[in-house]
Amino acid sequence: MIYAIGDIHGQIEALDAALDLIAADGGPDAPIIFLGDYVDRGPASREVIGRLYAGYTSGRPWTILRGNHDRMFVRFVTEGNAHDGRILSGNGWLHPSLGGVATLASYGVKRADQRPMDQVVQEAQTKVPTEHLSFLKERPLWHETDDLLFVHAGIRPGIPLGQQEEDDLIWIRDGFLDHPAPYPKLVVHGHTALDQPEHLGVRIDLDGGAGYGRPLVPAVFEDTDCWLLTPGGRVPLRPPGEA
Repeated sequence: MIYAIGDIHGQIEALDAALDLIAADGGPDAPIIFLGDYVDRGPASREVIGRLYAGYTSGRPWTILRGNHDRMFVRFVTEGNAHDGRILSGNGWLHPSLGGVATLASYGVKRADQRPMDQVVQEAQTKVPTEHLSFLKERPLWHETDDLLFVHAGIRPGIPLGQQEEDDLIWIRDGFLDHPAPYPKLVVHGHTALDQPEHLGVRIDLDGGAGYGRPLVPAVFEDTDCWLLTPGGRVPLRPPGEA
């Protein structure tokens, strides 16, 4: 068995609840894949990173992937870069739609959208622990098993995994979400927020919108069979037509 948690987006209480559900189902040492986007929008990004960092450094069997919001956070603090070419609106990381202001506030950097950016960057560099930044920067972009491929956003169809571009792995929607043909493995991803996790046949989207206040629902896999974990137990997650 292997467990997976979608986009957390600064929701520490939701993360702790998801970890409790996994521990109840698979024990305290259950292997977990985290699908990226640990920061932004929610109020407790620092606490989320701290929880993941502590678990990882203590040797828990956790695979913690990198998401686009994690990269934007690291780039802002280390390079003073608030922009990413894949943001379709042209807005920077500090725009309310992306949630960077909430992440900085969790580290004690207040009113980041109301002050000169160079001042905000300078303060962030003094308040964000370097180990948090290094931890996020070093996260892998995918994880695979015999049957499953875990990735934050998705993959570009027809391109071998080792030749995929980082921008696609953490940002892709067009060309992936609308791709109907099976991939070599069932793709498990987040990034595209839904009202609840869904099985789309060739892929499973586990981003149930925790960044927008919806529940963070963990999943468990046995081969390619998937169940969502709830306080009442496992609920099968099946493709359309098999529900």
